Amino acid sequence: MSIVVGLDVGTTKVCTVIGELSPDGILDIIGEGTVPSQGLKRGVVVNLERTSEAIRQSLFQAERVAGVKAERVYVGVAGTHIKSVTSHGLAAIRRGQSISAADVERAIEQAKAYPFEGDYELIHALPLDYRVDGQEGIKDPIGMAGVRLEVDVHLVASGRGPLSNLRKAVEDSGVELAGLALQSYASGLAVLAPEEMSMTVMLVDIGGGTTDVAVFKGGRLSHSAVVPLGGDHVTHDITQLLKIPFEEAERVKKKYGAALPELADPELVLEINQEGGVVPVPELARIIRPRLREILHMARSSVDEALGPLEISVGKVIITGGTGLMRGVEELARKQFNLPVRLGRPMGVSGLVDVVASPTHATAVGLVRYAASREASGPASLKSNPRIHKPSRSEEPSSGLWERIKGMFKDFF
Repeated sequence: MSIVVGLDVGTTKVCTVIGELSPDGILDIIGEGTVPSQGLKRGVVVNLERTSEAIRQSLFQAERVAGVKAERVYVGVAGTHIKSVTSHGLAAIRRGQSISAADVERAIEQAKAYPFEGDYELIHALPLDYRVDGQEGIKDPIGMAGVRLEVDVHLVASGRGPLSNLRKAVEDSGVELAGLALQSYASGLAVLAPEEMSMTVMLVDIGGGTTDVAVFKGGRLSHSAVVPLGGDHVTHDITQLLKIPFEEAERVKKKYGAALPELADPELVLEINQEGGVVPVPELARIIRPRLREILHMARSSVDEALGPLEISVGKVIITGGTGLMRGVEELARKQFNLPVRLGRPMGVSGLVDVVASPTHATAVGLVRYAASREASGPASLKSNPRIHKPSRSEEPSSGLWERIKGMFKDFF
């Protein structure tokens, strides 16, 4: 058995999920711990001490449930400091020779040389499609004959400063950072259904400080973006317009909020202060709706600009993250996107399924899946030590991640 740990360090919460991976690929969730986040703003660490303390508390809760100690963790990365682009790589093949793994690596390395402006560190280099002598749509060119190999690679990079602060916050909490993954990528690993693996699907993960957007084409991440708005901005709107504290606005939003006024209880009235001020619940929805529309519009625009009109480039939309639980969000998204929409919940795991079945756990469960794939593909044997593993090169991007996951979780995929 192998212990794998996913750590979602978000703006509103820090969530740890501990999984146990058997040699035959069965992933059991055996521990979970969620605490309020204290030291982040829009996905960026602004207070190291508070962030580290929140991570420690989350780890402690998950360890207590699991009965094991988390020593190495895979951490999600998000925030407006994330940049992504699809880059092109090329490798010449000597005549009379078939394409080798080394040739593929040369093409990918050339694509990875994309000149990001500023001080950025590469997190992912994910191959999409290969072309051999102009022939498109090739998923695995190794062994094929040809003289020209091309590849499109989706690159995801993080600002080095914010990434260094996140690393330090994790390490100061007493655990080793084994690897990093884009949060929206991890969420997709958790919520995409088997039948969606052959489709082009847009994921909208509405977090507290930001909203992460990802497009998966045939199970591969082909586009990613970050919208600088999230659920906390909805709460701030309620705070400003109703003149109530942020904590009370958050409670009211979660308990009575709706994305569409017609879905709110017209008979229900909220008392908002001791002077007798009241607000009908449909009016609360009229405060919430404009901000959610703005978030969804910005998410749509990121895809329209990168891939073309959404209705043509995407077949389905999945909404996840805590804000997705609000009444009417799916309906509002259908109006905004003119596409089928569903709520994304983690699937394909066993163990504490009821604990992690919420969209709020999508990233953490996805990080456990990502950790499982990395550990399984690394040089260390799963049988060598159930608690401590020799890490694969955590900063090295994962090529063909979905194919490895399909093999490991064959009952799911």
